[in-house]
Amino acid sequence: MVGVAVLHHPDTQEIELVDVLAALGHPVRLDIAQALASGEERFCGEIMPDVPKSSMTHHWRALRESGVIRQRRAGRKLYLTLRRDDLETRFPGLLDIILNRTAQDRGE
Repeated sequence: MVGVAVLHHPDTQEIELVDVLAALGHPVRLDIAQALASGEERFCGEIMPDVPKSSMTHHWRALRESGVIRQRRAGRKLYLTLRRDDLETRFPGLLDIILNRTAQDRGE
């Protein structure tokens, strides 16, 4: 595709713990990961629709470049999935600990 930027996703073995923790250390990005925790692919516009698109683009990039999410283009839309299997391979149990702890802190 001409004029469409390629989305870089690190290979599983390139995912670094410090990058994952930094990405998930921001409350908005943690909320995005929580929204994707079911494993379903979601259209980016339906996740936190009240946050400005420019801010969300920044958060999606941070999550994608750290290896937490995968983005897929479909026409003019972007779809997101949590890279649960890759994160589990790289850091067994980490994602569940973070997401479960967050849910407990919120009283869910």
